[in-house]
Amino acid sequence: MKHLKLVSALAISTAVVLATGQGAVAQENVLKWASQADIANLDPHGTTGALPLSILGNVYEPLVMRASDMSLAPGLATSWEVIEPTVWRFHLREGVKFQNGNDFNADDVIFSMGRVGNEYSFLRDRVTMVTEMTKVDDYTIDFHTAEPNPILPNMWTSIYMMDKEWAEENSATVPSNTVENIESYAGLHSNGTGPFRVTERQPETKTVFEPFDGWWGERTDNLDRVIYTPITQDGTRVAALLSGEIDMMFPVPLQDIDRVNANAGTRVLIQPELRTIMLGMDQNRDVALLTDTPTNPFKDRRVRLALYQAIDIDGIQSKLMNGLSEPAATLISPLLFAPAGEMKRYPFDPEASRKLLAEAGYPDGFRTALVCPNNRYVNDEKICQAVASMLARVGIQVDLRTMNVSQYWKVVGRPVQEFAIYMMGWTPGGLDSYSVLFNLMGSWDEASGRGRINNGDFSNPRIDEIVALVESETDTAKRDALIAEAYQIVHDEVYYLPLHQQAVVWGVRDGVEVKQRADDGFNYADAKITR
Repeated sequence: MKHLKLVSALAISTAVVLATGQGAVAQENVLKWASQADIANLDPHGTTGALPLSILGNVYEPLVMRASDMSLAPGLATSWEVIEPTVWRFHLREGVKFQNGNDFNADDVIFSMGRVGNEYSFLRDRVTMVTEMTKVDDYTIDFHTAEPNPILPNMWTSIYMMDKEWAEENSATVPSNTVENIESYAGLHSNGTGPFRVTERQPETKTVFEPFDGWWGERTDNLDRVIYTPITQDGTRVAALLSGEIDMMFPVPLQDIDRVNANAGTRVLIQPELRTIMLGMDQNRDVALLTDTPTNPFKDRRVRLALYQAIDIDGIQSKLMNGLSEPAATLISPLLFAPAGEMKRYPFDPEASRKLLAEAGYPDGFRTALVCPNNRYVNDEKICQAVASMLARVGIQVDLRTMNVSQYWKVVGRPVQEFAIYMMGWTPGGLDSYSVLFNLMGSWDEASGRGRINNGDFSNPRIDEIVALVESETDTAKRDALIAEAYQIVHDEVYYLPLHQQAVVWGVRDGVEVKQRADDGFNYADAKITR
């Protein structure tokens, strides 16, 4: 986002001093923060959402981490290298303990990777390249792939390691899955190697974290406790920050930025985010759901393009996003794939939309439905309201259906997919285009998990070919050319309606420090109370 200044700033919680008859006694440093929604469960393999993965990343850890500048850094693996074209060797960190006292070793890694590869795991796509795992010794593992895989470590920064013995003892070998109504012991309890442990969990109310004294790393925070509270209503969340009830929150509603900055003791932090917001359409059913046509109009490219050109993205940017968004022409940020910055959006042209609809056989338009979350993305509900209004001007009457994100994915995701048009956002796993291609653009394949987030179920054989080629291509120029070709196909066929990359907007209180990250992650270990 060219017009956004990347801000790295700090925030969270207070150190309270009480006067007693014997002098001043320092109370605990308790960090209280809030966001829009609760995490569905504590299972590190039971979600793919950025917020729950960020929160659980304080309790569990991956082999490979992301530093604050998004570069790769050692985690539970100290190093890794390619020893053969199709074999990656990982050297594990010794002396690491799980929070129940068990030792971390290669058996836990092999178990965790197998659990992530389970058919019910939301992170399955990140391990499909592995064909075999070989335990060289307790702290060395070889991962075999069918083809060379240049980005394997990049894909594993959100795959958290679990204690094999603990999971087996508690019958938690299968990941939790809210869509399939699969509940696991790991969804209600936690046992990671990370710097914080969960000490209290009240779903939809609060989750309490305390430092894990046995953590292998060097502490830089000074926190005694962290309390996370989901607050769905924007106004309530802002009021809690301004009053001092909480120390940090995100996202700050864009219309409240000036208010937070003007309030004594609070401020706003802003930086570009890597997530792309888009609209998808049902392109599979012969008769579209929630639509008053005898067939499925979204199978027709002309209809999809009509929707695209009816959306005034510049108006959304200026009026709803307060200028804090960057209109997108494809499904990935140029910060992650530079050629994306060279692609151009179809122009906003309502008259062209009307002509396209007439050519497609809908001169009077039609009625359909748009399904959106109301507490997941910045101004998500307001954006959907605006889109519905814009589509109405070209003859498409939209029934807007909004819901809490916890319910939203059960409706929109597989296998329900109860929508005609839907909103979603995506930050690619590994911060690499392969995640976009495999999950959002590939044809649905249950065996491999390809196309799991292609909820509209379009299918393009050439894209499927490119997905396979990109996974193993080691020549950067050739790989980028293939990726660019796939994005161009999606653009030409209008399989999605890309909207924008939003900004990361946090509100914090003075006297505390946090590090804001482009992946919207919040690491408790980076926080300090300075007052």
